[in-house]
This record gives sequence, structure tokens and C-alpha cells, in this order.
Amino acid sequence: MTRILHLTDLHFGFHRQALVQPLLARIAALRPDLVVVGGDITHRGLEAQMCEARAFLDRIEAPLICMPGNHDVPLWNPLARMFWPFAGYRRHFGPVLTPVARADDVRVMAINSADPYAWQRGKIRDGEIGRVIGNVDPMGTNILALHHPLQQLPEVTKAPARRAEEALFRLEASGVQVVLSGHLHRWAVDALLQTGRHPRVLQIQSGSALCARISDGQNEFALMRIEGPELCLERHVAPMAETDFRAPEISRYSRASGVWRRV
Repeated sequence: MTRILHLTDLHFGFHRQALVQPLLARIAALRPDLVVVGGDITHRGLEAQMCEARAFLDRIEAPLICMPGNHDVPLWNPLARMFWPFAGYRRHFGPVLTPVARADDVRVMAINSADPYAWQRGKIRDGEIGRVIGNVDPMGTNILALHHPLQQLPEVTKAPARRAEEALFRLEASGVQVVLSGHLHRWAVDALLQTGRHPRVLQIQSGSALCARISDGQNEFALMRIEGPELCLERHVAPMAETDFRAPEISRYSRASGVWRRV
């Protein structure tokens, strides 16, 4: 069994400080084989926020990979945003914006969907879809991780990432079985599966792990326990009125039939 933990939208600089230690303690107790940090690590891409976020990530003992979100590029420095938008990110979180990691027979491949020239909307860059397809392991479980969702529910008002629909169709056909995303600060798994549009891809849209935005209502992260075609998904939630994570909500899925079903 392989344990992959998905942690996104930390928003250091506008985060719940009282939840930092409980989050680290829960991660340590879960002993993940890999931690995937899905963007918006900082709130405004400032140096002090990146330093604080890096110190937090350094306290996670498991291997981890990171990718940028739209909040991780400079907001108030238009020159930096235009000419070297990811310089600070590379300095603090690693030079590779599209890392690939492996844990047992699970391969995780990242896409950088952050667009420095847009306020919120993401984009899938030329060549990114093909790069991921070229890294698909036909014998293992293939996970794509990025900040912006590739499919959104009808009630979501934010514009989807450019080329998101094309990416999802092509990646599903290539053998990508799971997509991890954030950005929306709202949980969505079953509702996306029930649309029936992409039955061979389990899309896990996680909420914010630490952001202090009151309208979110809660903070959360996900842990996947993967064993062959079976996936056990744990949703760990900390309501805004509380300072620790509750016992996880557990759901189980299987792709033994060729498509994902909740079991």
C-alpha cells in the first residue's frame, strides 16, 4: 500500500498559525510515502512568506514535491512578474517547476499551471500534456498534480485553466488515473465522478490546508492509500472554529472494472 498525501493552498502570509503544529503532527502520524504540495504555498509570493513556508515544509520528514500556484508569483512587482515570475519560487522550493516523483508503483507528475500574466486563471503550456503522456507508466498508477482543476462543476464561477479540457481528454486516454488539484478552496470528488464525463480519471480537488479565509469554512487535506486498482481516500478536516483536525472522512474507490467507482 502506497500513501500519497495531498496538501494544497497553504497561503503562508494569510494562514491559520494555530493550525500549523496540528497539521505537522497529523502529517507525521500518517507517515506518507510522498507529500504533494499543490501550489499557492504563499499568499502573495513575498520573500518573508516563502521563508516561512520553506521552514514549514522542512519540518515534514517525508519526501515531497511542489508546484507553483497563481499566488506564488510576485503580485506588487510588475517587472518581476513579467520577466522572472518564478525566481523566488525556484530559490525557495526548488528549481524544477514540473517535478516527477515515484513511490513504489505510483508515479506522480506535476504540471505548472500558474500563469504570471493572469490574475487567477491558469493555463496548460505547450508541450506539457505530451511530456506527462511520455512519462506514463503502463504498469503502475499514474497521478497528475497541478494547482488549477482540469474540470469544474457548473456552480464554479472562476474561469477554467486554458486547455484544461483538452488536457483532461488526452491524459485520460494516455493512462493517467488520478488528478490532484486545488485553487478553488472547495472539496470535489464524487460530484465530478458523477458527471460521467471522465470515468477513468478520479479527480480529487482538495480545499485549502491552512488559508485563513473565513468564507472557506474549514481547512483540509487528503491522504490516498493506493493498492493496485483500489484507492482509499481520507479527507482530514479542521473547521474554522476548531484548532485541530477531526478524524478523517473515508471513502473507497476502485478502477478494477476499467472505470472508477465508489465502493
